[in-house]
Amino acid sequence: MTPADEILDIVDAHDEVVGQAPRGEATARGLRHRCVFIEARDPAGRLFVHRRTPTKLVFPSHHDMFVGGVVGAGESYDTAALREAEEELGVSGLPRPTPLFKYLYESPRHSWWSYVYEVRCELPVRPQAEEVAWHTFLTDAELEERLGGWTWVPDGLETYHRLRAYRAGDTAGATA
Repeated sequence: MTPADEILDIVDAHDEVVGQAPRGEATARGLRHRCVFIEARDPAGRLFVHRRTPTKLVFPSHHDMFVGGVVGAGESYDTAALREAEEELGVSGLPRPTPLFKYLYESPRHSWWSYVYEVRCELPVRPQAEEVAWHTFLTDAELEERLGGWTWVPDGLETYHRLRAYRAGDTAGATA
């Protein structure tokens, strides 16, 4: 099965399941589904940053400061967060990511409920070659320096700004 064939729950504006569709169809038709975003930090507190492969269905060759992906049909956000983090980082035995907040991401072409998590990865990473073309760990200051110069996935960039608002105590700005 290819990633485009993966079955996703299609959800409404309240995150209630209203149907199912293959991932490729959901993407092509802009059907609202569910995704997880996991901020992964190493033992020194640096953030895992990567460039997506050119074969990715959505936002190929863009940089991202989150690992994550779609939530499969019938899968919980929490299960998807652990699965996606372990897959993309290339590790097993990762602690369960901590859920932070959820918001509805919408753009002219895409719409998904986005659950944001954080996890500390004490293990050496071996990123999944099908997902990650390049990676490094950056301090928060190093990431800030690169925000204007690199091409970032739009949903990850929005999630990053919402996470900063959340950590600053602006929960309305995080989930609005």
